[in-house]
Amino acid sequence: MVRHRAFTQVDVFGPGSGLAGNPLAVVHDADGLDEATMAAFARWTNLSETTFLLPPTDPRADYRVRIFTTGGELPFAGHPTLGTAHAWLEAGGRARHTDRVVQECGAGLVPVRVGERLDFAAPPLVRSGPVDEARSQTVLAALGLAAEDLVGMAWVDNGPGWIAVELRSAEAVLAVEPMAEHFGGGGGSALGGLALGIVGRWADPAAVGKDVEVRAFFRDGAALLEDPVTGSLNAGLGQWLIAAGRLPSRYVAGQGARVRRDGRVHVEQDGPDLWVGGQVTTVIRGEVLL
Repeated sequence: MVRHRAFTQVDVFGPGSGLAGNPLAVVHDADGLDEATMAAFARWTNLSETTFLLPPTDPRADYRVRIFTTGGELPFAGHPTLGTAHAWLEAGGRARHTDRVVQECGAGLVPVRVGERLDFAAPPLVRSGPVDEARSQTVLAALGLAAEDLVGMAWVDNGPGWIAVELRSAEAVLAVEPMAEHFGGGGGSALGGLALGIVGRWADPAAVGKDVEVRAFFRDGAALLEDPVTGSLNAGLGQWLIAAGRLPSRYVAGQGARVRRDGRVHVEQDGPDLWVGGQVTTVIRGEVLL
């Protein structure tokens, strides 16, 4: 039965003023919505992700969320985690703990720290380590690169199917021109096809206000998409490169320049936990009829 449901659209990982990060649509009180309706609404919003808030099934969680792209459901994604937590708190959600929210999603329980910004604890990688030779060649072809352009390549998959590629500089990252024909169908391992992230360091971080530059690519149907700012990818990159000693335990990633955004992702290793955070700004409040 169709009814009025609260709706919020937020900007995640922007510099604080909104409209420069990654947008997210959040449907509150999504009880009673079936999966087909959720998927149809996500296709209709045409955003990289749309989330649906539900009561938790785990007593340790404050809420449950289902995360949909235009092509299907994901067990976890980073900017939807922060954006949903922000929308839930702003709508009057009361967390069991004063300093954090606990989200239940397809990947399990994800803590979100509440402070000057929101930070999620990176979930364990479901696949890590080296990429086989055949797939490595496909990745190189998809990015229009040669083996000598790379510093390294690894699986950093925490749900969407990310393969990460480290390049020799941030400028090299910004210069990449991906080739859609090599990505296959769908978008990420959950949906089929490649989901690729690239990262490179800035030589003078103080001058640009960020330590590394990141880009993310996946295919959705016939379209090759570049995600504006990607929490799950940045989580995987941090887990890989901090452990490898190629990035410090605390750094700032920039993402979105090639798609006219200005995202900032804060990454921090704190003991056994890797925290990934950024600013969230509400842009739209209203109701949807679903």
